[in-house]
Amino acid sequence: MSETVFEVQEKKTDKELYDYQQGAIQKIFQKFEEEKEDHHLLYQLPTGGGKTVIFSEIVRQYLKNHKKKVLVMTHRIELCNQTSEMLTSFGVVNKVVNSKANLDDQQEYSCFVAMVETLNNRLNDDKLDISDVGLVIVDEAHYNSFTKLFKFFESAFVLGVTATPLSSNKDLPMNGNYDELIPGESIENLIENEFLARADQFQYDMGLTSLEVGSNGDYTVKSSTDLYTSPAMLNKLLEAYKRHADNKKTLIFNNGIETSVQVYYTFKNAGLPIMHLDNTATKKQRKQILKWFRETPNAILTSVSILTTGFDEPTIDTIILNRATKSLTLYYQMIGRGSRILNNKSKFTVVDLGNNMYRFGPWGADLDWQAIFRSPNYFIDRIKDDETIESTFKHDLSEDIKEEFSNSENTYFDIKESYEEANLNGESSKMVLERSIAQHAYICIENSEDVYDAIALAKLLKEDIDNRIQVYAKCISKSTHNFLSWLKLDYQKKLIAYLRENFDTVFEDIHGHPPED
Repeated sequence: MSETVFEVQEKKTDKELYDYQQGAIQKIFQKFEEEKEDHHLLYQLPTGGGKTVIFSEIVRQYLKNHKKKVLVMTHRIELCNQTSEMLTSFGVVNKVVNSKANLDDQQEYSCFVAMVETLNNRLNDDKLDISDVGLVIVDEAHYNSFTKLFKFFESAFVLGVTATPLSSNKDLPMNGNYDELIPGESIENLIENEFLARADQFQYDMGLTSLEVGSNGDYTVKSSTDLYTSPAMLNKLLEAYKRHADNKKTLIFNNGIETSVQVYYTFKNAGLPIMHLDNTATKKQRKQILKWFRETPNAILTSVSILTTGFDEPTIDTIILNRATKSLTLYYQMIGRGSRILNNKSKFTVVDLGNNMYRFGPWGADLDWQAIFRSPNYFIDRIKDDETIESTFKHDLSEDIKEEFSNSENTYFDIKESYEEANLNGESSKMVLERSIAQHAYICIENSEDVYDAIALAKLLKEDIDNRIQVYAKCISKSTHNFLSWLKLDYQKKLIAYLRENFDTVFEDIHGHPPED
């Protein structure tokens, strides 16, 4: 076919590129000049740093100076349309190659934007002429769905862009498809220079050992649903919201539709303004929900992972991770939804209910992306498992429960330490629970005027009892669901019985006089 090259139109945006963006463009074009025409280059920049702006300007300059075409690949329809709009604003006339696109006029375009699956079908059907494509840009390059298309572009320069240069598949590392990495500005630098908002980060110690890992290397939806739809976890989420995000625009991420629906009903029943969104919503429903979320100052949106990419809402004040993940990329994508700055917003809040900060470090930690790119398995293998993480937890009463025990200087009881001490003394492990029950009873009596007050306080200790039983079960290496359930019920019964039998004696030991009649 004849070669056709078209002039780039005038830019339709007054968007000025920042110094770090200009610097990145210079480095990338230097690689165009220095490396072979089939070089594969990966560029990393945090979410919110303007990757689409950078590669749109690259496309504009490339088309002005090269007699070849450009193809931009995305993995979702929202990104496809957003990318097309950004390119248009930079004066790049482009054609979106979707399932309905008529390609009879393809020779009139020098830039194509395509979703990976549609592109794969069009190329296999020989419907799209790519003989003149000299530059291929891969957005969200960490997704492995793109790699099957590289065989079509063996003589093109490939530029992958991502916030996290770590493959979504451990068996297909990014250094197997890209020759080198150029890391961009760090999150901390972008915050310091007021390009991103700073995060106030709060993490809760969560018991997650019931979660199971699936074939994709991340926690299964079923095990996550079983855990996060429990009344205790839903209440913890609600309490965390009220403590850290009350009356603020909040986005909640869940692992699974059922969890998100249960979150919706829990918050709705609490009289809070919330909506639920998942990938079963129609385009019209999605548009209405996102419009409501954008326009409502204290809106709460509970969702599954569909809003991790291709969604920008700078007015978000709080991100709640109501899920655990083993994916560094997903972790950064979720939190990144809140990092956009506004004139009246320089900070946002992150609440972690999935031990993710223990797993990956706080958002914005100084990660060596070059080392991760070169040796991804070394990084992945060093991520702590849940048992290791939880072994360091010191489970105590939550702050709101602790307020009911204000007369007690210390409410904590170390089950593991007590177990090790019992072992050294040749005592039965049952002594550990007896001592724990006695300590729980003591703090109940310490904050009560009569046995009825003490029993009421004991009922507030359910979560603390659950935590203690979990640690005890690990100590004795028995943790079946039925055994744990029996232990917890037995503990609660014995605690109430202990209070009834010993209230007067313990009260007098504490106060120096018997309780008043």
